[in-house]
Amino acid sequence: MLKYKVLKKQNIGRQCIVCGNENNLGLKSDFYELETGELLCVCNTKEYHQSYPGRVHGGISAAILDETIGRAVSIGNEEVWGVTVSLEIKYKKPVPTDAKIYAIGRIDSENRRLFEGSGEIILENGEIAATAHGKYMKMDINKIAEGDFFNEKEWFENPDDVEEIEIPDVKIKKKNDKK
Repeated sequence: MLKYKVLKKQNIGRQCIVCGNENNLGLKSDFYELETGELLCVCNTKEYHQSYPGRVHGGISAAILDETIGRAVSIGNEEVWGVTVSLEIKYKKPVPTDAKIYAIGRIDSENRRLFEGSGEIILENGEIAATAHGKYMKMDINKIAEGDFFNEKEWFENPDDVEEIEIPDVKIKKKNDKK
């Protein structure tokens, strides 16, 4: 396991499929801004997130990566929001249901209007299950969401006192590995 210092825990929404704490079918993910400048998503998959028995639907994996990369632009600037322009996913391993999974997202490049980012879903054993690269448009939240998004019913703190967090040490398969 690798240990990272948590700089901040990001807010969550009420009904978001990825982070919504009141969405009974959602992932109820937590997002942590790490000392590395990356964003960590931690969630627990459930049986109702499946496609084939025991495997999370690829669309759910894509949503986790999209949300994690898209939120990474808000590190250090809560006024910046990302809207997905394009997202490319590469599926490497099945993501199991009823498991704790981790996603890491980062910003690779940005300008005034757009940013590009990348990320990975990491399984509990350290294997990378999926990778993504996305392009996002920076937008004001008032142009994205209807009504008063920044109220305590829609977008709010999900407090805890996490100062450090552990994630599995990533196992990268080398070209000459047999397994």
